[in-house]
Amino acid sequence: MIKFCLNKTILLMMSSAIIATNIIGIEKAFAETIKMDGSSTVYPISEAVAEEFGKVNHKDHVTIGVSGTGGGFKKFCNDEIDINDASRPIKGKEIALCKAKGIAFIELPVAYDGLAVVANPKNDWINSLTVAELKTIWEPIAKGKIMRWNQVNPAWPNKEIKLYGPGTDSGTFDYFTQVINGKEGASRSDYTASEDDNMLVHGVTSDPYALGYFGLAYYAENKDKLKLIGVDNGDGRGAILPSQETVNQGTYRPLSRPIFIYINKKSAERPEVKQFVHYYLEQAAILTSEVGYVPLPKSTYNLALSRFKNNTTGTVFTKKGKDLGLSIEKLMTAGQ
Repeated sequence: MIKFCLNKTILLMMSSAIIATNIIGIEKAFAETIKMDGSSTVYPISEAVAEEFGKVNHKDHVTIGVSGTGGGFKKFCNDEIDINDASRPIKGKEIALCKAKGIAFIELPVAYDGLAVVANPKNDWINSLTVAELKTIWEPIAKGKIMRWNQVNPAWPNKEIKLYGPGTDSGTFDYFTQVINGKEGASRSDYTASEDDNMLVHGVTSDPYALGYFGLAYYAENKDKLKLIGVDNGDGRGAILPSQETVNQGTYRPLSRPIFIYINKKSAERPEVKQFVHYYLEQAAILTSEVGYVPLPKSTYNLALSRFKNNTTGTVFTKKGKDLGLSIEKLMTAGQ
């Protein structure tokens, strides 16, 4: 009898342990139902969508990391996440990496963004910069040479320029270097770099001689602490400040671009991912505005939704760098 009771007790303990383990496993699975990572620029949009999605769908949860567009693609192509936030189109080497790992992807634009060039509010000598001046400051040969403001313009202070910008894993870095310096990744390296845009904001606000660049939404969040600098691209319009209007109208050039989410095709077959992406595209126009970005036209969101429903894989960007200035809607229509 004693032996039977002991065996029964052990069985009950084992059953309880198995049940507890299963509950923990189920909770963990729910806590990480949809995994996202990638761009700090796209993060505020995805965060807003995930928060609203959670209000209407209590059983599915979204976790979002911020390791930069490039860092996110490394995880995405290694099948570690379901969705990558990207502030630039996927690169050829990333496509090859995904292909090698058997990862097919669906590319979806979610908003327009403008890159904000910002200075400390105590800066009283510039209100705008030309593309040529930005290149003088940021091009690779400026490293160790263009160190003071008066080297860019003799009328400016003989004070050291303190530069702040995204790190090399950032899609914002890739885009800025391409359109300003003429080659993706071509940049001086002697500046304070971070994938966390909040760190860049802090750097610029802490130094009266600072200059930096990052997504427009981060300027909007901190506009009381930063000075927004206009950009003159030489087309005769003069300096243009980035805003929802100038980005949407296409007048803030060349520092405007579409931003994206990339979905693992295998993940897209899961009901919770499918529901989340549908919700993302249906709510994006409202939520992108709320967090400081520029919504795409309704017709473009419809194209994106159709692309997702049809499981259309691959990228619409076929010419390296040359089609970044084209309408994303035209590119998507051509790729249907």
